[in-house]
Amino acid sequence: MRRLAGRHAVLRVFVVWVVTAVTLFVLSALIPEIDIPGWGSAFAIAALIGLLNAVMWPLFIRFALPVTVLTLGVAALLLNGVIVWIASSIIDGFGVGVIWGTVVALVLTVVNTLVTSLLGIDDHDFYYRNVIRRAATRQGATSSDVPGVVFLEIDGLAHEVVVRAMRDGNMPTVARWLREGSHHLIGWETDWSSQTGACQAGLLHGNSDDWPAFRWWEKEHKRPIVTNHPRDAAELERRHSNGRGLLHEDGASRANILSGDAEHSLLTMSTVLRRDRPGRIGQDYFAYFANPYNVTRTVVFALADIAQELYYAAQQRRRDIRPRIKRTLSYALVRSWATVIQRDLQVAAIIGDLYAGRPVAYTTFLAYDEVAHHSGIERPDALSTLRRIDRQFARIEHAAKEAPRPYHLVVLSDHGQSQGATFLDRYGTSLEDLVREACAAESIHVDGGGSNEAAGYLGASLTEAGSADNVVGRSIRAATKGKRVDGAVQLGKRSREETAMLREAAQEDQLPELSVMASGCLGLISFPREPGRLTLERIEHLYPKLVPALRDHPGIGFMLVRSERHGAVAVGAHGTHYLDEERVEGEDPLAPFGPNAARHVRRADGYEHVADIMVNSTYYADMDEVAAFEELVGSHGGMGGSQSFPFVVVPAGWRLPEQAIVGPDYMHRQMRRWLADLGHEGYRDGAA
Repeated sequence: MRRLAGRHAVLRVFVVWVVTAVTLFVLSALIPEIDIPGWGSAFAIAALIGLLNAVMWPLFIRFALPVTVLTLGVAALLLNGVIVWIASSIIDGFGVGVIWGTVVALVLTVVNTLVTSLLGIDDHDFYYRNVIRRAATRQGATSSDVPGVVFLEIDGLAHEVVVRAMRDGNMPTVARWLREGSHHLIGWETDWSSQTGACQAGLLHGNSDDWPAFRWWEKEHKRPIVTNHPRDAAELERRHSNGRGLLHEDGASRANILSGDAEHSLLTMSTVLRRDRPGRIGQDYFAYFANPYNVTRTVVFALADIAQELYYAAQQRRRDIRPRIKRTLSYALVRSWATVIQRDLQVAAIIGDLYAGRPVAYTTFLAYDEVAHHSGIERPDALSTLRRIDRQFARIEHAAKEAPRPYHLVVLSDHGQSQGATFLDRYGTSLEDLVREACAAESIHVDGGGSNEAAGYLGASLTEAGSADNVVGRSIRAATKGKRVDGAVQLGKRSREETAMLREAAQEDQLPELSVMASGCLGLISFPREPGRLTLERIEHLYPKLVPALRDHPGIGFMLVRSERHGAVAVGAHGTHYLDEERVEGEDPLAPFGPNAARHVRRADGYEHVADIMVNSTYYADMDEVAAFEELVGSHGGMGGSQSFPFVVVPAGWRLPEQAIVGPDYMHRQMRRWLADLGHEGYRDGAA
């Protein structure tokens, strides 16, 4: 194996040298500003550039690393341009300036990536084997006969979508596992709150109680809670963790909302503000951005992803594909973080965990969820993103074969997505406007959401990298000082201003009269000035037009309220389901949402922080669509369609559940049982 790896390294060096020389010579023929006298000079320059990269880059990056991290690698292109310019000053006849040197470096990276990919020479695997393994070895790898487990979550991928993706060739790695018989595919069902926060609270901590949505208003704290804000995520983990989560035994959490009580974490919302974690905080970022070829390659792929996003958005407009939403350049820039840069960071971290022999790891691939929100759940660009995620699974599978212990790979999703034209697009009015008009209220807090998960993770990464107690960390903290809220980088001037306004209003006891918040097709209506949970009778007394306006609107499937006389009540346009009394008058408004709908709604009614009114959009069964209260094509957060039905792909031979898996808490117990069956004794308590 070592001899084969050595041959692989020699082959890679030779191919890169030849391709670099040929590319340089072609560039000199096409661009007057790049002057190379002949083939011999081209090969000499190619060798010199490689040598300078090896010798000078460590010196450059020592001083430029803060800028490289802050610019997400773009500064690395300029540094590569400087290296090309230095090479031009050493070899007679080779003339190029810094700007054109940057162009040369960029073109060389693109061409080398294309050629090595076509020849089956995977430079990422080369990097992982030769850099990440050495780093893991220095830290000390744990060898064991007890198999480790890596949980690979694809955020937002529904069971029915993954089946079609495997059938149609969009997930060849996972499809191969099933066809070879090494794995089984199982579907499961979420609770009413089909979004990452509640689902990961269940999956990683076994406790999704009192997590009603992605965002909600807490009256006792006089402010909203937002799942992917680091301070809120840390508080929510404190409420839901018992210290023995899924990753508590020397586990690793990579790119998740919650940590599962992991010892090692990266890009995990609940831990980015913690500076007392073991290890060198931010080291994963610095190691990643300190590699010249790796960074340049990632920047190239990020630029390609931006171009792809702009192309597919233009195609939707040209072909008048509906439903669709407006997709901006700023979204394309943030999307590239989720689909390329964060993905590469987390894969590097997971492979590092494999080489370190960690017993269990969990990572969330955000890219599909982010793209499907804006494009649609099975549109070409969403499926393209899915193919790239599947390619990472193959890379992780390959690395696992060289780890110091055997590993099992589990692929799962936390929830699905449902598609449809938004509430505003269908009816020309938003949920906020509907409520405002019915209540005749002026003071209203609104959080219509929209997918800000990628931006949230980008801010979290800058927060985490800036927590390092070194010159790099201090530089990042200084550069992001004006963008911090509660110590965390919060991108978007508007969101920071809204946070400041809410805090000022709370201090002056000037709370908004109404709060309307959205989580996909789930809407939460609260009355912050009224203590406790308002009953149906109290709401009808204060705002007599509100309940009829919501009940009779064609875009609202049902609303949950609590009656003084009847307890929990689900109200629809043509009937009422009295949940506590277990009876229905007229048509059951919960019937379109499946046989477990009443169970889910009844559970949510018992939450401490359930909204005064919980609203679920209509489910349009003929088109399998919902109407999101956020401006998203694909959405999740409530019930209706495939958003409530994720999946898990587990190794063959593992004990399958004896009954349907309903709820992430039950899935957590299954996961603990699987770990216990493999010999991880610390997980026998709480196993299903």
